[in-house]
Amino acid sequence: MLLTLTTTHRPATDLGFLLHKHPDKHQSFDLPFGTAHVFYPEADEARCTAALVLDVDPVALVRGRKGSMGDGLLDQYVNDRPYAVSSFLSVALRRVYASALGGRSEHRPELAAQPIPLIARLTPLRMRGGIDLARVLFEPLGYTLDATPIDDEPYWDLTLTAETLLGRMLSHLYVLIPVLDDQKHYWVSEDEIDKLLRHGEGWLESHPARDLITRRYLRHQKRLARLALERLETGDDSVAAPAEAPEAEEAPESAAPKLRLNEVRLQRVAAELKATGAKSVLDLGCGSGKLLALLMKDRQFERVVGLDAASRDLEMAAGRLHFDQMSEAQRQRITLLHGSLTYRDKRLAGFDAAAVVEVIEHIDPPRLSAFADVVFGAARPHTVVLTTPNAEYNAKYETLEADELRHGDHRFEWSRAEFRAWAEATAGQYGYDVRFDEIGEADPALGAPTQMGVFTCR
Repeated sequence: MLLTLTTTHRPATDLGFLLHKHPDKHQSFDLPFGTAHVFYPEADEARCTAALVLDVDPVALVRGRKGSMGDGLLDQYVNDRPYAVSSFLSVALRRVYASALGGRSEHRPELAAQPIPLIARLTPLRMRGGIDLARVLFEPLGYTLDATPIDDEPYWDLTLTAETLLGRMLSHLYVLIPVLDDQKHYWVSEDEIDKLLRHGEGWLESHPARDLITRRYLRHQKRLARLALERLETGDDSVAAPAEAPEAEEAPESAAPKLRLNEVRLQRVAAELKATGAKSVLDLGCGSGKLLALLMKDRQFERVVGLDAASRDLEMAAGRLHFDQMSEAQRQRITLLHGSLTYRDKRLAGFDAAAVVEVIEHIDPPRLSAFADVVFGAARPHTVVLTTPNAEYNAKYETLEADELRHGDHRFEWSRAEFRAWAEATAGQYGYDVRFDEIGEADPALGAPTQMGVFTCR
């Protein structure tokens, strides 16, 4: 299966910076089901094309794996899954182009936030619903389509053309490829709702085929589709899947919904910040502004600043905070900044406290010293509340392969001992004390899903 991405933006070779893949190199990436190859069949100033070829091992699909690729034993080995564009390619996108999918570019951040001419070609793409369905899915998003049937339907050679953000195009492909195929190669659980809403943020809620996309992405599981649509309707990520219903005679009169881990995490961080008495707070790596929205509800925080490297996330944060509806007094309290956490920035100095929530694991390990220097050296808030995944807890997630990280853009995930070692060394170097805590339901042996360090300047 093949995906090519082409641009005529000048210089076109900047596509290599956006994808974090050098045009002069052929790179290979091992995946649980095969190998992904990235190379550039053309790369000059006027036109550049990056090709992602996915070589799927048919035997690896069924050897020791949960779920089925077909109804019978023979169907598991004789089918089109290793050859037709499908959810395998979505997984490869998340693994191979993670930073670009997230709308980030370390060397060309301004270009990642700029619409550029792009052409995506997918072949052979299985489209259950044909070209008519493809038009329903892609045309409302601003794409021009060109499709040629391959032998007999439902296989097509599809080309999409638009002037758009690369990260936005990759998000569309990530979600809509399995929607067109109407199948996934892995078991779909509640975790898939989070993936759908994360990659559909900013476009799915207003898409005219929203319900169809949601049902197909979640493999027609009615309960999951209902939960996803509820969250899209409310715009509230705290809507969570209910726990298993207790026996009728034991049911409370009004049971509170179970909060998702991210909601618990943000509430804990907000509580830690409030407990310090801080009046000015930085949210470093603020993303789409969920923590900022919590902080703005508390009048203790007189000055709140969110910083992120992705312009698209800052736009989402502005929308979540309803900037256009704020009073002048509210606008005086909140500022959004575009910037990096690995370069010193005078705008970050002079704050009482800072939050760094699920950010550090997105930084390449060689840049961690620069990150520490920016946060603890140059900015130097009195308190820093930092959270990161606990890698040991990953064994609890059935959807994760062995050694797989929780998110495609994570550069690493620390065990509790590794996090403690880094935090204590960093605290000692910059004159901080640090205490540790856990967030989420803890396993006796593996700990909790999230680990937290609270750094206090001596």
